[in-house]
Amino acid sequence: MLKTVLPSFIKEMFKVNKTYPATKIVKWLWQSSSDNRLQAILNTIIGLLEVGVSLASVTAVKYAIDIASHTREGDIILAVATMGGLILCNFACSISSVWVRNVLGIKAQNRMQRRMLGRILRSEWRGRDSMHSGDILNRLEQDVNTVVNFVAETLPSAISTFALFAGAFGYLFLLDKTLALIIITMCPVFLILSKLYVGKMRQLSRDVRESDSQVQSLIQESVQNRILVKTLESEDAIVDRLDSRQQELRHKVVRKTRFSLFSNLIVNFGFAMGYLTAFGWSALRLFDHSLTYGGMTAFLQLVNKIQSPARGLTRLAPQFVHVFTSAERLMLFEDIPLEKQGDSITLEGTCGIAFDNITYAYADDPTHPIITDLSFDFKPGTCTAIIGETGAGKTTLLRMILALVKPTHGSVYIYNKEKRIAASPLTRSNIIYVPQGNTMLSGTLRDNLMLGNIDATDEQMWEALSTACADFVHELPDGLDTEFSEKGGGLSEGQAQRICIARALLRNCSVMILDEATSALDPDTEKKLLHNLLSGNSHTVIFITHRHAVLEYCDQSLNIEKVHH
Repeated sequence: MLKTVLPSFIKEMFKVNKTYPATKIVKWLWQSSSDNRLQAILNTIIGLLEVGVSLASVTAVKYAIDIASHTREGDIILAVATMGGLILCNFACSISSVWVRNVLGIKAQNRMQRRMLGRILRSEWRGRDSMHSGDILNRLEQDVNTVVNFVAETLPSAISTFALFAGAFGYLFLLDKTLALIIITMCPVFLILSKLYVGKMRQLSRDVRESDSQVQSLIQESVQNRILVKTLESEDAIVDRLDSRQQELRHKVVRKTRFSLFSNLIVNFGFAMGYLTAFGWSALRLFDHSLTYGGMTAFLQLVNKIQSPARGLTRLAPQFVHVFTSAERLMLFEDIPLEKQGDSITLEGTCGIAFDNITYAYADDPTHPIITDLSFDFKPGTCTAIIGETGAGKTTLLRMILALVKPTHGSVYIYNKEKRIAASPLTRSNIIYVPQGNTMLSGTLRDNLMLGNIDATDEQMWEALSTACADFVHELPDGLDTEFSEKGGGLSEGQAQRICIARALLRNCSVMILDEATSALDPDTEKKLLHNLLSGNSHTVIFITHRHAVLEYCDQSLNIEKVHH
């Protein structure tokens, strides 16, 4: 019974679910290290210099002890001075290492974060976000830091550690072949243990990172929606939910820590036995007068310099585990295809939008489309209201115009008198889009407006604000340079909504899409804003709305009915 249960238990214990093979992760780490190679090279050079100083110190100590014990002749002052010089060299290496880590390390981390964020922003949007924003932030911060530190710090450290191991073994071999061989034969045992350790630890680390992301996601959502939490009187429920997720995280951390401590106990016991063997061997030789005091000191130092790197190499196992876990989590960003890249395609004059027999279904539910066989023409210069019940697919239509999602069947076109081209990310340069709700970012009012046009002048900004009925900005303490917190803290929803409209108007594009963009405005302000936006017929305007005041301004309407399955 035991013979059948034990192997299955061990197999289950070390079972690992890998998202990517190790070779693919290593290749990705190498490609991602291009921005960190200068730091890695400098750290490697400094590490190798430290190895040289360390091995030279063994000789210097042996030499000084033998002179002091009158085993050999020499100048004791020169011997001590040599040791002092080596100590100063070691200090210089340590200072250089800290400088390289702090100055170049933050640059490398910033570059990778920029690259990852750029990849996320340029990737296709799948219609439904598969990752929580809190999880994405967790990856951009902690996982990027883990990868950068591994490439720039851990790998150079591993090279110098291996160099110290090889150098110390060679030195000990010259002094005593038997002892060197005894010590080195213990290393394969540690390598086998490390291989088993890596397999299990990788899964445990992934579990901890995923649980940590869930905790961060809940905290982020709770802070962002704290007013909702207050009004629902759900403070205790949220705190209890956080406690539950934290308990799950603690449980996984305990499992990981328990496994790590048990593994380290076995490895440390092996190292202790190795050191005890070296001590006993050198003590016997000293007793037989075949070894000097300095020689015994050199033996013990060299054994320590063999075991210390070997111990360091075993500690590399969890670091490899952590970086493989972090690399897998970041590689998922790069699995999402990029949107079509290239120069923007801007059509002259006022453009129209045409739906040609489009059908749309989510990728995870292809048999139940939310829009079926729809054709419609938003002719140049017209104003159209898209109406329909919630869930009918109104917002999805806008996303197809913006090429955020593609129709499952059929096509979306943008056209003018001369051209008719398929909607793509490159045709967004023809479109002004004002999404539903408050989309202001933290920073100054000027920063927010420049997202619409980075080259906009103050005169253009004031003109856009006037068109959007946002003249209240003149009364703000610092005008365009007034600072706002997240979501335009301090402004009413209506004020924030008008600033968002002004920001969009600075794009000065042909097609204007407004998704419930006047929902927070009073009737008089809404009427004035609509008059400003629609005067001159210089835009093709598309509204998603439930407000009758908007319908009165429209030339036509598109009623979207919910598809019932």
